Amino acid sequence: MLRAKLSVVCTLAFTGSVLLFAGCASTVEDKTAGWSPNKIYAEAKDELNAGAYDKAVLLFEKLEGRAAGTPLAQQAQLDKAYANFKAGESAQALATLDRFLKLHPASPAIDYALYLKGIINFNDDLGMFSAITRQDLSERDQKAAKESFSAFKELVTRFPDSRYTPDAGQRMTHIVNSLAQYEVHVAKYYYLRGAHVAAINRAQIALADYQGVPAVEEALYILTQSYDALGMNQLRDDAKRVLVTNYPNSAFLTRGFKGDSDPWWKVW
Repeated sequence: MLRAKLSVVCTLAFTGSVLLFAGCASTVEDKTAGWSPNKIYAEAKDELNAGAYDKAVLLFEKLEGRAAGTPLAQQAQLDKAYANFKAGESAQALATLDRFLKLHPASPAIDYALYLKGIINFNDDLGMFSAITRQDLSERDQKAAKESFSAFKELVTRFPDSRYTPDAGQRMTHIVNSLAQYEVHVAKYYYLRGAHVAAINRAQIALADYQGVPAVEEALYILTQSYDALGMNQLRDDAKRVLVTNYPNSAFLTRGFKGDSDPWWKVW
């Protein structure tokens, strides 16, 4: 009987020990508990500068809650978005920026938020596969490019004197050229596959929406060739006349498309 009681006592003691240790294991120590908001920010910036982006994001999130309603919390949001961007987490970075723009429309950092949003979309690429395939910006889906242009446009319109405006303007020019070249790339794709009506439609989009950009020259050549293939001689002659007038030394008239035998996907 005594042995049975001792067994029960030992069992209860063991169970209590297990629960105690389990409770301790489930409690994660918050090393920032006694830190001031400024100390958290300083540590987060150190992690960010050291390239420890995941650690920086966690500290910026901690600071957002600790310093809620203060300019430091707003700065933490922006820095967190940048850290997400550097960590390759573009979706999270853009979500943070959209939240910042919605919650703080009068913030003096709105110009930076718009600039960073434009930069993130501007740099949205194919990663290592773009280098392998030699596929450039004009050959990809243009959703990110258009969103980047929209952010930059809002920046230069609302904040013409911002320190970020000159660079944003240059990037807008690049994006417009890219969007035009994308339409021409699609038009060329259709032309080379014999879909001449589709090629004409895409070339006309480039001509109508992106006047004065380098891709217009190739768009006119695609129009000329597509009309010729369809036997639409009057339209062919009209397109060629515009091409010759605006680009009298166009290489397309003498050599056609450059690199037709070496598509972007050929890597050997």
